[in-house]
Amino acid sequence: MAAESHAFDLIPTVALLGAAVVAVPIFKRLGLGSVLGYLAAGLVIGPFGIALFTDPMSILHVAELGVVMLLFIIGLEMKPSRLWNLRREIFGLGVAQVVVCSALLTGVGILGGFSPVIAFVAGAGFVLTSTAVVLQVLDERGETNEPAGQKIVSVLLLEDLAIVPLLAIVAFLAPIPEESHSGSRLIEIGIAVAAIAGVYLAGRFLLNPLFRILAAAHAREIMTAAALLVVLGAALVTQLGGLSMAMGAFLAGVVLSESTFRHELEADVEPFRGILLGLFFLSVGMSLDLSVIATDWPLILAAVVAFMAVKGIGIYFVARAFKSDHPEALRRAFLMAQGGEFAFVLYAAAANVGLFDVTINAVLNAAVIISMALTPLAPIVTRWLLPERVSFDGVDKADGLTGKALVIGFGRFGQVASQALLARQIDVSIIDSDTDMIRAAARFGFKIYYGDGARLDVLRAAGAGSAEAILICIDKPEQADRIVEIVKAEFPLAKLLVRSFDRGHSLRLVGAGVDYQIREMFESAMNFGEAALVSLGVPEDEAAETIAGVRKRDEERFAIQMTEGIYAGRDLMVKQREPTPVPLSPPRRAAQPLSAETAVVADEQPKEDEKAGR
Repeated sequence: MAAESHAFDLIPTVALLGAAVVAVPIFKRLGLGSVLGYLAAGLVIGPFGIALFTDPMSILHVAELGVVMLLFIIGLEMKPSRLWNLRREIFGLGVAQVVVCSALLTGVGILGGFSPVIAFVAGAGFVLTSTAVVLQVLDERGETNEPAGQKIVSVLLLEDLAIVPLLAIVAFLAPIPEESHSGSRLIEIGIAVAAIAGVYLAGRFLLNPLFRILAAAHAREIMTAAALLVVLGAALVTQLGGLSMAMGAFLAGVVLSESTFRHELEADVEPFRGILLGLFFLSVGMSLDLSVIATDWPLILAAVVAFMAVKGIGIYFVARAFKSDHPEALRRAFLMAQGGEFAFVLYAAAANVGLFDVTINAVLNAAVIISMALTPLAPIVTRWLLPERVSFDGVDKADGLTGKALVIGFGRFGQVASQALLARQIDVSIIDSDTDMIRAAARFGFKIYYGDGARLDVLRAAGAGSAEAILICIDKPEQADRIVEIVKAEFPLAKLLVRSFDRGHSLRLVGAGVDYQIREMFESAMNFGEAALVSLGVPEDEAAETIAGVRKRDEERFAIQMTEGIYAGRDLMVKQREPTPVPLSPPRRAAQPLSAETAVVADEQPKEDEKAGR
C-alpha cells in the first residue's frame, strides 16, 4: 500500500513533465514557440481538459518563482551604470508607453459600458505586459541583447515596477474606505521602504563576504543552495513588505551585478529558472476557464480584440515618437500587445476591495490568458508583414569546441587577424553571431560557428575554458567590454587580446587588465600616413622616421591619459597651422600702402606665431 501511495503521488509530477516533453517539441517544430506549447499542454491536463489537476492556482503560486528567478537574472545583467545608461528607455519610453496605453485602454473600457474606475483598473492591468512570455520569445530568437531587445526589456522593467503604485491606487479606489486607512497606508509604505532598504543593505555588505566563505569550502552544491537562498530570501522580504516577489529578486540581482560571483550565481540559478518558467506557463494554461469562455465568449472575444488592438496601436506610436523605425515599432507592438501575469495580481486586489465582481474578474482574467496564449504567434505575424532578419540554415552552433585559440567575431578585423594563426597551423575555433557572414565565410572554406560571445554558456561551449588565447575581434565596444568581464572572471588563465574601438575604449581595456589591445584603425592609419608622405616626395627613410616619432608621442600621450584622463597630453598632438586666408574673388581696388600703426600690428603677427610654436 505504501508503494502504491508513493506511486500515486508521482502522477502529477510525471503528468506535468510528460505534457511539457510532448507538447513543446511539437509546437517548436511547427514554428509556434515553446510558450504556446506549455500553454496548450496545461489546458489539456488542467481542470478543463482531462482534469489531472483541479487546483491550478496552487501550482501557479509555486510556478511564479520562475518569474522571480527570471527577474533576478535580468537584475544581474543590469549594473547600476547600465541602468543609468538606459534611464531614457526605462523612465522615458517605459513611462510614456504605460501612460499612453493606460489612457487608451481606459477609454476602451468606458466605451464598453464599464464605469471609469473599473475601466481604469481593467486597462491598467492589461498594460502590464507579460515579462515571462516576452523574454522567453526574445531569448528563443536571440534578440535579448540587441538594441531593440534592450528597449523592450527596459519597458518591461518599468511595467514590473508600475505594479506597486497601481496596487496603491486600487487600495485608494476601494468603494468603502475605513477611517483608519490613512494611518495604515503610511505604515505599509514605511514597511515597503524598509524591505527595499533591507534587501539593498544585505546585498551590498553581507552577501559578498558570505560567498567568499562558501567559495573557500569548494562545495559547488552549497554555492547553488546559496544562490537560491539569495533569490528566494530577497523575494520573501519584499513580499512581507507588501511588494511583489519579483521586485525583491530584481533588486537583489542589481545589487549583486558588480559582484565577483555574478556569473557563478547566474549559472546556478539558470536551470531552475527554465524549469519553473515552464511550470508557470503550464499553470497559466490550466487556469483558462473554458466554462467562463463558453458563457461570456462574446464579451471576452471583444475584450481581447479591443484591448490588444488599441494597446498595440499605442505601443507603435510611442515607439515611433521615440525614434524607432517602422519595422522595430511594429515588432514591438505585436510582441507587447498582450496582458501579463501582474494583471492577475492587480485584478485579484480589485476583487478583494470590491471593485470587481466575480464575473468581471473571471472575464478579464480569461482575456489576459488568451492574449498571453496569442503572443507566441506575434513573430509569425511579423514574419508575414516584415522580412525575416535571421536564418540559421547551414549554420552550426558552437558546442564542444577545443581550439588552442578562440576568435570571437569574424568580420574584416577577425578575418585578417586569424590569418597569422592559421598560417602557423594553430587549431583555431571561431564564433560569430552574424549568420549571413557565417554562410559567406563557408563559401571561402572557413568553418565558423554561431554563438554570442557575451554569454557564459556559449563561451564554455566554444572552448574558452581550454583555450590558451582568446581574441575578441567584434566591432561593438559595449559587447566587447561584457566579454572581457566574463573572460577575466571565468577564464583568467587565457591570454586576452581585444580589438579596441577608439582611444577611450583602449583606456577601459587596459584598466580591465587585458593582455593586449589595439585600436581597430590605428596601424592602417599609420601606414596610410606614411604612404601619403612618400607620395608627396618625402624620402622613405624620413617618412618612416616621422611615423616613428608620431607613434612615440602617441604612446607617451596614452600613458599620461591612463593616470590623468582622456583630455590629458593634448600638447603631444601635432596640430595643423592656421590656413592663410585667400579671397574668394579678386579685390576691386588696388592694394593700398600700410599706415604706420597697421604696419606695427602686421609686424607683430609673425612673432606671435613663433611664440605659439607654429
